Amino acid sequence: MGLQDTLRALADPIRRDILSLLKTGPLSAGDICSHFSVTAAAISRHLSVLKEADLIRDHREGKFIYYELNTSVLEEIMFWITELKGDRDDA
Repeated sequence: MGLQDTLRALADPIRRDILSLLKTGPLSAGDICSHFSVTAAAISRHLSVLKEADLIRDHREGKFIYYELNTSVLEEIMFWITELKGDRDDA
């Protein structure tokens, strides 16, 4: 996915909150839903957008799907922002 998809995914506060929840490790969709006052369908859509942007990964364990951060994409974003900022020490 491209940078545009990643930034669009990060634009929503609920999706940013989901990413913050996943900092501690993988969570099931049900665990994620329990932190929000929106429908499970809405959380499912947010998870889909985050997956499409490659910000999270999922894996199935039995009947549960667990989601976790894809830190490599986050590192690429941070690298891009750092490059964009540039080295201000030369000024």
